[in-house]
Amino acid sequence: MLTIGRLAAHAGVTIRAVRHYHQVGLLPEPERDASGYRRYNAQAVVDLIRIRTLAAAGVPLARIEELLHAGPAEFAAAVAEIDRDLKRKIRELTEHRRDIARLADGERLFVPAEVVELLDRLRAAGLSERMIQIERDLWIMIAALSPQSIEEWVATKNAAMDDADFMRIYLACDQALGWDPDDPRLVRLAEDIKAWDATRDKPEDAEPGTVVLMYSHVGESSPAWRRLEKLLSVS
Repeated sequence: MLTIGRLAAHAGVTIRAVRHYHQVGLLPEPERDASGYRRYNAQAVVDLIRIRTLAAAGVPLARIEELLHAGPAEFAAAVAEIDRDLKRKIRELTEHRRDIARLADGERLFVPAEVVELLDRLRAAGLSERMIQIERDLWIMIAALSPQSIEEWVATKNAAMDDADFMRIYLACDQALGWDPDDPRLVRLAEDIKAWDATRDKPEDAEPGTVVLMYSHVGESSPAWRRLEKLLSVS
């Protein structure tokens, strides 16, 4: 007869594991003897080795008892089902690994490749990282809520960036992020934006709800931009 320590040693597990298998009902717990110790027989060693082997193979504890008492056909069917579950989990984990790898590329997880290229172009043009983050967040909204608009909006933005006047105004908007809302330069900037806007081709509108969210996000980005938005709304 074996103590719990000797049983664990023979089966290659810890005493804690043996107690856990007792708690979940996989391994019967013998009564204490006159000395107050639990004593285990050879069958307990066999059962514990089978439990350890199944657990190490990835069989969920909830299925181990079923397999311990299954006949050959039932055992094979259960193993096949467990294998299918493991394959599904592997596919899910593989997808998670791809997503984690894409996180290293920053924006690529959240927006289409053409938007990433646009953001990189804005960086190269000298836009601040704060401005890039605002741009990225707006594109995330469009991609999620109005994906049919992405292609035309990207094309329109790229065309605008080919215009020196647009880039001058856009860089000024970037600088205005930190201005005081009462800065007189905001009035001149609003006039420049209106003049340029009157000359451009407008892209197809995104969903109305998307546009509302976009304007809300822009307004929250800077008190100066909220003032600029009010100035632009005045005809």
